[in-house]
Amino acid sequence: MNKQQIIDAYDILASHYEHSVDYESPYNTEYERPAMVDQLPSSMKGIHVLDAGCAAGWYTEQFLNRGANVTAIDVSSEMVAATKRRIGKKAEVYQLDFENALPFADSTYDCIVSSLALHYIADWNRTFAEFVRLLKPGGTFLFSVHHPTMDIHFSENKEYFKREFLHDRWKKSGKYVDMYFYRRPLQDIINDTLHHFEIEKMIEPIPTEEFRRNYPSSYEKLLKQPSFLIIKAKKKRF
Repeated sequence: MNKQQIIDAYDILASHYEHSVDYESPYNTEYERPAMVDQLPSSMKGIHVLDAGCAAGWYTEQFLNRGANVTAIDVSSEMVAATKRRIGKKAEVYQLDFENALPFADSTYDCIVSSLALHYIADWNRTFAEFVRLLKPGGTFLFSVHHPTMDIHFSENKEYFKREFLHDRWKKSGKYVDMYFYRRPLQDIINDTLHHFEIEKMIEPIPTEEFRRNYPSSYEKLLKQPSFLIIKAKKKRF
C-alpha cells in the first residue's frame, strides 16, 4: 500500500505543482533548484537527459531551454499530464515507476537528474543499478533528497540508523495532504550511491539572498539545520 499512498498524494498535489510551486515555494525556487542547476552546464546541447521524477516538469523545461534532449518520467499520471501541458511535444514524457525496470536501452543517457524523488523509493540499490545501465560511461547522476538531519524529526522513535516509512501532512492551497516517504541515515545514502557510482560532490545547499530577504527566520533555520542534500555522482568508466 505504501507506493499507492505516495502516488495518490502526488496526484492530488499535481495542480499545486503546476500552478503554484514555481512562485510560492521558496524551498524549491530559492533553495533546492538553484543548487541543483548550478551543477549542470549552462549549455546542454546534444546532451541526453533523463528527468527521473519530473513532477510538473520544471526541470524538464530547464533542460530543454539549455538545449538538451530530454526524457521525463513520473509515477503520477497527473504529474505526467502537467508536464505535457508545460512542454508540449518538446520531450518524451512517460508515466513510469523508476523503482522498476525502465523500457530504455543501455547507455542511452549522458545525465540522469532526480529532484526530491528518491526518498519515496524503498530500495535504492535496484533503482541505482537501473540508472547505471541507462547511463553512458562517465555519465552524470545528480539527485536531491531529504537531509537525514531534517527528516529524523518525523520519526516517532528517533531511531536514526533504521530506514523508516514516515508520514507528514502538507498544507497546500488551503487543504492538508497526507504525505509518506522513507528516511534513511546518511551512511546509507552515501554507501548505496558509492556501491554503484563514483561520488564527485556532496552539497548541503545554502538558500539564496532572495530567500534571506523574504523569509529571514526560515533562512536562519536552514543555516542551522539543512532540509535537503544533493549528491553529484558519475558512472564508472570500467
